[in-house]
Amino acid sequence: MNTILTLNIFVFSLLTIVVAFFFIQLYYYLGLYSRINRYHEACQNDEINFITEYPSVSIIICAQDESDNLRNNLPAILEQDYPEFEVIVINDGSTDESDDVLKILSAKYKNLYHTFTPDSSRYLSRKKLSMTLGIKASKHPWLVFTEANCVPESNQWLKLMARNFTQRTEVVLGYSNFSSTDNWLNRYATFDLFFTTVRFFSYALARKPYMGMGRNMAYRRELFFKQKGYSSHLDLLRGEDNLFINQVATPTNTRVEISADATMHIKPYERYKDWKEEKMNYFTTSRYYKGVQRFALGFETTSRLLLYLFSSIGIITSILSSYWIALGLFIVLPFIQIGTQSVVLQKTAKNMGEEFKFVKFLPLFNIAIPFQILKFKIGLSMLGKQEFRRR
Repeated sequence: MNTILTLNIFVFSLLTIVVAFFFIQLYYYLGLYSRINRYHEACQNDEINFITEYPSVSIIICAQDESDNLRNNLPAILEQDYPEFEVIVINDGSTDESDDVLKILSAKYKNLYHTFTPDSSRYLSRKKLSMTLGIKASKHPWLVFTEANCVPESNQWLKLMARNFTQRTEVVLGYSNFSSTDNWLNRYATFDLFFTTVRFFSYALARKPYMGMGRNMAYRRELFFKQKGYSSHLDLLRGEDNLFINQVATPTNTRVEISADATMHIKPYERYKDWKEEKMNYFTTSRYYKGVQRFALGFETTSRLLLYLFSSIGIITSILSSYWIALGLFIVLPFIQIGTQSVVLQKTAKNMGEEFKFVKFLPLFNIAIPFQILKFKIGLSMLGKQEFRRR
């Protein structure tokens, strides 16, 4: 009798923990991550203030050995339906045909300018130096950033980003993701980037912005010089986008653009190694974020994993103790969590113009991605910080 009583107390304790993690998950998905959907409805109902007189804009692109991407993608950027803008491409020591491609395109498009990064800058972060050169060469008050391997969804991309350039706004965050392919790496990387964007968009809409991505973002030129550029993290090879935004974004100066026509499509990675390198670069800089957002997001991931873990233990224990009501709850609560997650993410994807094909993989991604991230972070700690500093 004592054994049964003790076992039932153990089941009850497990159930209490599972219920607590279940409601934590509901808070994140229904309270935080669903902000994008509510913002979309507000935009549809004309409740958001957008400008109608567009300021002049400088688009900054850094390219290294990307002649094919420049040839294929630059025309779509140069032909944006926008009153006045320039495109500045910084050729960062390319050894391919990039210079020839840029000369041919600049003869056709009078708003295209290009420069290069000096070879003597080997002891600096070349990416940050290239970006700084492009910013200093710009002549317009607003800077819009993307990369050579990106192509906009439509010729309205620049207008949609710029409609957020209100008097109070200094930073605008846009959406980017990989062009769809059927290989497993692309599915995995696409969902990972989509979910990452949902997180930092949601926090920005909650007036707690903490990062941005350089494939699709904008900020005022004067903000760059006010911050003294990248001087506070010049020793890091990367951080020109996410870490810089973390330092300059405030509750009142940051907006997001979620329109499907403002999406930047990224050329998919062909090798796992390239995606891994990109992820590790972001992990290296994220440790310097100010604010509690990355810890709160880590708690969301941890609570999700613990919900599944304790539910699994609870199912086994309930069966052994014939505690059928608890067994039902241990089974149902994780399914409700996954169902809620699926509904929120599917609706978010639709509102952002993303075709969400990951429902059947969601339980797998929920478990696999956190462990993949843990693997990357362990690998990062073994490599040491110096690997990602300027050299």
